[in-house]
Amino acid sequence: MAAANHELDAPPWKRVESTLMATARAIRRAFNARYADLDLNVTQASLLAYLDERGPLSQTQLAAALGMGRAATGLVITALESRKLIERRANPRDRRAWLIALRSEGQSLIPPIQDIDKVLRSELRAGISRTERQQLAGLLLRLQSNLGRILDDEDV
Repeated sequence: MAAANHELDAPPWKRVESTLMATARAIRRAFNARYADLDLNVTQASLLAYLDERGPLSQTQLAAALGMGRAATGLVITALESRKLIERRANPRDRRAWLIALRSEGQSLIPPIQDIDKVLRSELRAGISRTERQQLAGLLLRLQSNLGRILDDEDV
């Protein structure tokens, strides 16, 4: 006999997938609000931080790292390039592709990006133990794996 408040008996907006999507949207809004003082959103801040960590990369590499399409990544790159935070450089290994690199103006934003990230992650994790976070991460990785198979099968 199922419990009265079992998630399968809940309306669609209260099921785990809906809760997960709503949580992801809320996390994005929280990061965007914090990064607003830097005139950045979470995607832009993530791209800058990734370039800081990895060095110059192609648009394709950035898209894969950020889990975005190439076209969407191109829009982010163009916006950051127009603010002179990043630049396109010739790729010595492939003349058809550019490398995206941080400029000094973008580099100067890395410390506040890291500070905001550290504080907000701490606030988000309040009351959630390391063990609980590891369990959640494991479950989310399984969901991602399942999604990968679904999307491969559906060729989406």
